[in-house]
Amino acid sequence: MKEKKPISGKIELHGNGMGVASPEDIERRAREIALIDERNPDEFTDSDWSQAREELMGVENNEPPEENDQTIKLEKEWEITPDDRGHRVPRPGIEEDEETVGEHLVTDGREEAARDQMLEARKEELEQEGGIT
Repeated sequence: MKEKKPISGKIELHGNGMGVASPEDIERRAREIALIDERNPDEFTDSDWSQAREELMGVENNEPPEENDQTIKLEKEWEITPDDRGHRVPRPGIEEDEETVGEHLVTDGREEAARDQMLEARKEELEQEGGIT
C-alpha cells in the first residue's frame, strides 16, 4: 500500500490565485465542507476546520531533521575542493516515482473542480427543497 505524502497548500482557490489562506478563507472552506456533507454550514465542526486548514495551507512539518552520520558531518565541516563540481541531491520528501510538479498541479485542479461541482450540486439540491434562495 502506497503511503500518502503530506499535501502542500493551495495556490489557487475556486479559480482565483491565493496567497496565504486567511482565517476567513479557512472558515469559508469549513462551511463548504459541512454543506457538501449535508450538514448546516453554520454549524461546521472542528474536524471541518482542520480539514479546511490542511487543504488550504498544507500539512506542517514540525518534526526536527533526523541526526545521522551524514548530517553530523555537515555540521562539522563541508568537504568542498576546487575541483568538486557537486552532485544532484534528491528533493526531500520526493521519490523518483512520485508525480511531477505539473502532475501535482493538474491533480489539485481536478480535485478543486470536483469540490466545486459537489458544492454547486448541493446548493441546487437545497434550492429545489426550498432551503436556500
